[in-house]
Amino acid sequence: MSNPLTLAHLYGSHMNVYGDRGNVIALKQRCAWRGITLTVIPVEPGADIDWARIDLAFFGGGQDSGQALIANDLLERQGPGLRAAIEDGLVLLAICGGYQLLGHYFLTHSGERLPGLGALDVHTIGGKQRLIGNIVVEAQLGGAPPIRLVGFENHSGRTYHGPGVRPLGRVLVGHGDNGEDGIGGAMYRNTFGCYLHGSLLPKNPQLTDHLISLALQRRYGPDATLAPLDMTLEQRAQRRMVERLGH
Repeated sequence: MSNPLTLAHLYGSHMNVYGDRGNVIALKQRCAWRGITLTVIPVEPGADIDWARIDLAFFGGGQDSGQALIANDLLERQGPGLRAAIEDGLVLLAICGGYQLLGHYFLTHSGERLPGLGALDVHTIGGKQRLIGNIVVEAQLGGAPPIRLVGFENHSGRTYHGPGVRPLGRVLVGHGDNGEDGIGGAMYRNTFGCYLHGSLLPKNPQLTDHLISLALQRRYGPDATLAPLDMTLEQRAQRRMVERLGH
């Protein structure tokens, strides 16, 4: 075993809808196949975390009630350390509710303004109609050719970008962040946020490997390389879904 990594799973007991926990399983398995030990640390309310030790983080989606239970802990206990780690290049994937909580605020459809962590230059406005269905986002990861990420979205919040983030990709099928501007997800430094459930990473091994590679390079330097794996079956399933959706 070489080049071990550590992953923080944020509020997995409260934020785990639509199989989001599968993203952690995919990261751990694709590390294990390469002989990389990935230690998973659960971050639940009240936990003390040394964010300087963390290489990867995952923050899943949850019901509004689940978000309410962890919001204060996120802002007050984890907020300063997590924001500093994000600025320092922590590799973080946030889905749906976790994505929303990393933004500036969430304005509910009833007019209540809920503060977010402010780590991403996005804000979310609640709508009365849910945006539901399969989604395909064309994204470019690093210098690689564009890929088509597949997933499933189910959200009523509409997330809008400020100038401090870049789009993760362009929506080919589905609604994306707000159903208006064709943007699917956001990127800032090594933080990625989007609405793709499904789970996202088992369906999209290229993104999984991109996250692992970023974490290795941040921890061990730019020469840290990721051994290739045979992705024939995963990519075949990915292409089949894209074709079924007409692209």
